[in-house]
Amino acid sequence: MSNILQASIFTDFLYPFLFMFFIMYALLEKSKLLGQDQKQINAFVSLVVSLIFVSVVFPVIVVNNLILFMTVGVAVVFVGFILWGFINGGDISLNKGVQRGLAVLVFISLIVAIFWATGTFPEVWDFIERAFDWAFSSNKEGFWTNFLIVVLVIAAVGAVLKVKNVATGGK
Repeated sequence: MSNILQASIFTDFLYPFLFMFFIMYALLEKSKLLGQDQKQINAFVSLVVSLIFVSVVFPVIVVNNLILFMTVGVAVVFVGFILWGFINGGDISLNKGVQRGLAVLVFISLIVAIFWATGTFPEVWDFIERAFDWAFSSNKEGFWTNFLIVVLVIAAVGAVLKVKNVATGGK
């Protein structure tokens, strides 16, 4: 069942148009590409580019797919930050190695998202879909439950040993 916000006029025209308009306008304002204090010109250029953008189907589909990827990614990062904040008492500072690792992970995820959103390498996506269907079919439910429990137990033991090692000063 769908609602008014899922109507074709919104999903195929209005949302992509507004998204592109606001991003284009913000980029033009921030970069001052067309001059300083040129709000009307920036708005007009953003309007024209956004209208051209929504007049072609493929870019709209790609951007809609990337937005889906982005919203799921933002939700995952948000939950990760909440859990990290609980673990570290609200401190979300990361060391340089973790920051670099996360930057590489985000870059790789972005490349994969672009390939997925554009439909590049359909054989790869078909293979991944078949692999997930096989791995997570209903007859393997018990395996994944047991696997998750083993991983959680190992993580808990590792955390306890690390805390004990820090508390005793590495002795």
